[in-house]
Amino acid sequence: MRIGSVALPGCAFLAPMSGVTDIAMRRVAQRFGASLVFTEMVAAEAYAKGDAENRLKAEGRGVDPHVVQIAGCDAQSMARAARIAADSGAAILDINMGCPAKKVINGYSGSHLMRDLPLALDLIRATVRAVDIPVTLKMRLGWDEASINAAELGRLAEAEGIAMLTVHGRTRSQFYNGKADWRAIRAVKEAVSIPVVANGDCASLADAARMMDVSGADAVMIGRAAIGQPWLVGMIAERLATGVVGAEPSPAEKSEAAQEHYDGVLRLFGREQGMRHARKHLAAYAERSGSPAAGALRARLVTADDPETVRSILSELFDFPLRAEAA
Repeated sequence: MRIGSVALPGCAFLAPMSGVTDIAMRRVAQRFGASLVFTEMVAAEAYAKGDAENRLKAEGRGVDPHVVQIAGCDAQSMARAARIAADSGAAILDINMGCPAKKVINGYSGSHLMRDLPLALDLIRATVRAVDIPVTLKMRLGWDEASINAAELGRLAEAEGIAMLTVHGRTRSQFYNGKADWRAIRAVKEAVSIPVVANGDCASLADAARMMDVSGADAVMIGRAAIGQPWLVGMIAERLATGVVGAEPSPAEKSEAAQEHYDGVLRLFGREQGMRHARKHLAAYAERSGSPAAGALRARLVTADDPETVRSILSELFDFPLRAEAA
């Protein structure tokens, strides 16, 4: 699969998730075989002005290819942000027109733009013209059931030079409720000649295969299901590429990955802020671990105030299968 000039090793992607897909998580997911990983959403105007928080979100060291997702409602800010990201090493730019959060749409960004296609196209045009790297677009099916316009936006975006489309199979009005409509994504695939990625409710290898079949998409994007198990994206990539269900990482590999993620967060944010940021990830690792002691270990992880204690608990968290085998 290719996105413009960028060749990819597979067709399973880690979704951009606000407050979640920090650089440490992206590195771990890619190391386990994720075909492509995206930054969390970067606010274009703040990023262009040098805002430290958004610069951290756009960090890409150790990730190749590096994809930065930007969001905004001003064409000049989008263009400036795109140039800064490209100059900082981004290989691909992604435009967010899918975020349903009120604070985003109230700023006329994210999925609000599906209600204003002229503005959406102005932003796309400015971003594409600002850089020499591929620009992609992430969107929803539409604003609500009465205004399903993803295929229309997809055709218009392709004409402006967008190199790939990702479609979350819900409307903005649904937020994350109900079931993603994978079949509705097929209308976008049939409307364009560029690659289309299906997103929404892909939680397993079986989901991914069915999602590809039902949607006709060229790739799948995994979001919430990868939190606490970033290796899942690589397992899905292998299943889609070979038809073979590969082995899960060993308990030792999972423990190492969780600790690598934790240490990366501390390096990125510093000890105090990093420990706060890491709590959502630590809780998810515990919940996904399958350990009989997951509840108690989760409580200890999210309240620990010393990194060495957290590392010790993470080792204990993933050690239970080995102890069971030894018994």
